[in-house]
Amino acid sequence: MPSAFYLSAAHKSSGKTVVSLGLCAAFKQQSLNVQSFKKGPDYIDPIWLAQASGNPCFNLDFYNMSDEEIIRLYEQYTSQSDVAIIEGNKGLFDGMEVTGGDANADLAKLLNIPVVLVVDATGITRGVAPLVSGYQAFDKDVNIAGVILNKIAGDRHESKLIQAIEHYTDIPVLGAIRRSTELIIDERHLGLMPANETPESQGFIDTAAKHISDQVDLDRIVNLNQKTVKPIVPVISSKSKGITVAVAKDSAFGFYYQDDLDAFESLGVELVYFNTLKDTSLPQADALFIGGGFPEMQLESLSANQSLLSDIKAQIEAGLPTYAECGGLMYLSRQITHQGQSHAMVGVIDADTVMTLKPIGRGYVQLAPTDEHPWNDVSAHIYAHEFHYSKLENIDANTRYAYQVLRGVGVDNKRDGILTHNLLATYTHLRNVGSNHWVKQFVDFIQSKI
Repeated sequence: MPSAFYLSAAHKSSGKTVVSLGLCAAFKQQSLNVQSFKKGPDYIDPIWLAQASGNPCFNLDFYNMSDEEIIRLYEQYTSQSDVAIIEGNKGLFDGMEVTGGDANADLAKLLNIPVVLVVDATGITRGVAPLVSGYQAFDKDVNIAGVILNKIAGDRHESKLIQAIEHYTDIPVLGAIRRSTELIIDERHLGLMPANETPESQGFIDTAAKHISDQVDLDRIVNLNQKTVKPIVPVISSKSKGITVAVAKDSAFGFYYQDDLDAFESLGVELVYFNTLKDTSLPQADALFIGGGFPEMQLESLSANQSLLSDIKAQIEAGLPTYAECGGLMYLSRQITHQGQSHAMVGVIDADTVMTLKPIGRGYVQLAPTDEHPWNDVSAHIYAHEFHYSKLENIDANTRYAYQVLRGVGVDNKRDGILTHNLLATYTHLRNVGSNHWVKQFVDFIQSKI
């Protein structure tokens, strides 16, 4: 009977990710099986949460998942856990629609779990009471079961905050975390620096766990909500057994949805991971998948690995079925220019990548396939997302595209999905959901080329 709660905040940058990491790691240290989830389209927080909990983290997203899919995914991976933690994005009631329906509060209601509200206490004392009581009153169907006060200046500050909350509200204070330089993660343009790029990430997680264990009532939190969840056993298909897909996974490329990777395996596909910084050739495989990441932070090492660059180019030009997203698209272009320095990349895409100071594409995307799309049974409307601080220049005028962009930016505000040989490379990040079974489409394409 797992315990479950939703960790949200009054606004973004309240420190809820650090609190989430600390809670996951602290519960794990108690020998509990911890399952984490993240609301919305995010790769970086799930990488951290997976490391902290010891289990893969899964995304729950109203934009491209039905309510039934969200519930099914949540129950599938919660059923075998002792405690489940969903980390929200932005504030508790923030979403795309002004009338609600897609906010953190709506996800907590859908899954019928209590909310623990992280409050950034910087520069506030008595004023915390109307803030907390206002959140409680805004939607009576949301169960705010407790508050964790964050970034506390000292004993006096903590005392004033707790007195105000206890006097004016009936919401319990579950913890009060002191401000500390030990609880700061470096940020990059897409959010927190990924744990897969940070050698000291485990040390940070351990430090966060100690702060949380010392300053948060873990026993009270783990007993907030317990309910029986019926286990769901995934079905393994034998149709695609024998197919192997090489997947780039290292400090340059690490942006993959875990349930997308699971979808390959559910089809009987073997995933073989390789390192673009160290491996000199691709592993033996029937296809290639290069996801997103921050290749711009590893340009010298990527460019210096000429043996792998040449092997990837030769195999794609020889017809190796390949799918690449965002960072993978950049890696397959001729070169990447960052801070005035250009480095040669694979060069199978006739375009140059240029990093920019401001976001080019950031947010939800809607695509429609063109007649050029090489995969079969592609959805007429695809709901996905993009996050890129780069653009393509000097694109070959004869480039073919797989998608028309209905919402978002893609390659040129009109199109996305560059096609060459058996390669499809997009700025858009796809999600394997009921309305877009892209993994099966790609696997079927691979089978047709073997």
